Amino acid sequence: MRPAPSWIAGDAATGPGQRHPRGARAAVVRPAATRHGLACGRSRAQTSSRATTSNCGSFRSQAGAPVPSINWNKYESKTYDELLAAPGIPRDAAVELVRHLAGLAADEVEDLKTTAEVAIQVMGITFTVYSDAGMIDRAWPFDIIPRIIPADEWRRTEAGLAQRVRALNMFIDDLYHDQRIVRDGVFPAELLHESVNFRPQCVGISPPNAVWAHICGSDLVRNGDGTIYVLEDNLRIPSGVSYMLENRNVSKRVLPDLFATGRILPVDDYPAQLYDMLASMSPRKGVEPSIVVMTPGVFNSAYFEHAFLAQQMGVELVEGSDLIVGSDDCVYMRTIEGLSQVDVIYRRVDDMFIDPEAFHPESVLGVRGLMRAWRAGTVALCNAPGAGVADDKVVYAFVPKLIKYYLDEDALIPNVPSYLCMNPKERDYVLANLDKLVVKPANESGGYGMLVGPHATAEKRAEFAELIKANPRNYMAQPTLSLSTTPTLCDGNVEPRHVDLRPFILSSEQDVYVTTGGLTRVALVKGSLVVNSSQGGGSKDTWIVASEDA
Repeated sequence: MRPAPSWIAGDAATGPGQRHPRGARAAVVRPAATRHGLACGRSRAQTSSRATTSNCGSFRSQAGAPVPSINWNKYESKTYDELLAAPGIPRDAAVELVRHLAGLAADEVEDLKTTAEVAIQVMGITFTVYSDAGMIDRAWPFDIIPRIIPADEWRRTEAGLAQRVRALNMFIDDLYHDQRIVRDGVFPAELLHESVNFRPQCVGISPPNAVWAHICGSDLVRNGDGTIYVLEDNLRIPSGVSYMLENRNVSKRVLPDLFATGRILPVDDYPAQLYDMLASMSPRKGVEPSIVVMTPGVFNSAYFEHAFLAQQMGVELVEGSDLIVGSDDCVYMRTIEGLSQVDVIYRRVDDMFIDPEAFHPESVLGVRGLMRAWRAGTVALCNAPGAGVADDKVVYAFVPKLIKYYLDEDALIPNVPSYLCMNPKERDYVLANLDKLVVKPANESGGYGMLVGPHATAEKRAEFAELIKANPRNYMAQPTLSLSTTPTLCDGNVEPRHVDLRPFILSSEQDVYVTTGGLTRVALVKGSLVVNSSQGGGSKDTWIVASEDA
């Protein structure tokens, strides 16, 4: 049995790479089912998105004080900036932050940066990068200047994300049952037949309330004109929410005075919301559910998150070898007291490895017979196997049509215009304009396998042209957006860097919950559009800021 590691902010005794002795149990408080923070769409904040007329770049220290290290008058972005509308002119929601930072001397800014770095080390916040040299654990790359979004704008984004995930769940359920959308000609049959994430083993299974993707992480970007787009949907095993929570913990240490206003909306209810959602899935009603987080193990790149979420929810962190399916098709956990029935598995193991009986026969990461138990309804799985059929960058292009088909609504958040290389005319356009487009494979993640045409060499573009011709179904392309920027500390200076945002959406029988903000990822390399931490990106805390009169 592998108990959840126990560590808290400021406690360096144990971290994600250190375990308690076998049989020990972390002293954690399970989030009560009634403990909720701000619910989706219920914020009363009314924040204007127009810029204030205050010129924060001109703030001056009192006589004799050190010269501020940040002169906002000299800060200029060539695209939409999340904090400043123009040099020295902060957006309304960012006035307090910009004013605060403008009043700091260079050594004070450096002290804040050091405070953040020490906090990250003490809390053991790491991520793993795979390379030719093996696995490398790195400290989480965090920038102390947060990204700010006004609360009224966020309410509209919340509604669009909730709409999107409802349609995606209806789409997944349809594909594993009647396939009406295919018969009606809205979704091409050949796309389904060639999908690498469609699981025939899931056909006919009906998860409770037809929810397949209980957790979704949708990536959002803002174009140069201020328009917000959905860039992609992550429905298999979306990751990153632990870093959203830890970014807030670090941010509170770095900028505590700004949190005292109460205008920065909280994010710390996510573990409670996640626990409540998982508990609602339990097939055994009337008893306290037994919930586990199933991890591939300590060598997985997201192990920090697996351990963190298990600890935060007060549930067991297990590997496949800790579980067994009995002759009654129930799942049991091996404990020192004997076998204990498991009701809900939050699995962080890919479909093909969760059950060697149903999928990859040589997998040692899963549980033999797990699919039998799930089909029998004795255990709930989150996310459901097969949900990844909608986690396909080619399927992504059809999401506005899915929303119209299933909900009879127009998409509240638009897609980035996309070209599908499986269509001859669109393929010809892509091949003729590789120097202007971003080309993505259908099922890669983490920023791997894609081409950013304007930044690629002629040789790389020629290589991608051959890949597209050989397997057009596997590629789609999008115009190179002028992604929004936000001020970022770079070698002692504040410079604009491109950002995206990954909010997390929970779907249960009661409602759809959207995190207040999400994980802001930032491209630390000047001019780069690649924000993934595995590709040299960093992260920021995301502040949803209510207006002063809210």
